[in-house]
Amino acid sequence: MKVVNTIKAPQPIGPYNQAVITTGETSTLYISGQIAIDPESGAFCGGSIEEQTTLVLKNLLAILEEAGMNYSNLVKTTIFLSDMAHFKAMNETYSKALENHFPARETVAVKGLPAGADVEISGIAVK
Repeated sequence: MKVVNTIKAPQPIGPYNQAVITTGETSTLYISGQIAIDPESGAFCGGSIEEQTTLVLKNLLAILEEAGMNYSNLVKTTIFLSDMAHFKAMNETYSKALENHFPARETVAVKGLPAGADVEISGIAVK
């Protein structure tokens, strides 16, 4: 197992890594949950659910690319929302970003997310 970190995505705000990857004939990348944090400033970027989802997906892509992958390698995502009222707008933004490559997924509403975020997404990718 190897740790995957990139300065193009936010640095962890706790005792975890951006991602870890297994090595062998196939590689499986486990990406920690990402929220709308600007990787350069380290600041949470609030805004609309669309803006937050866009930045979260950009951060996920940066981690995928650091591991030599892209969205097409995603096999599973988990999406956490602060309120299911955000589902439609998040889903539309997610659909556009992933361009018809849709991995298995679940979406759940939670009581709260770090930094007051409205969306957090984690993923599993295989190469």
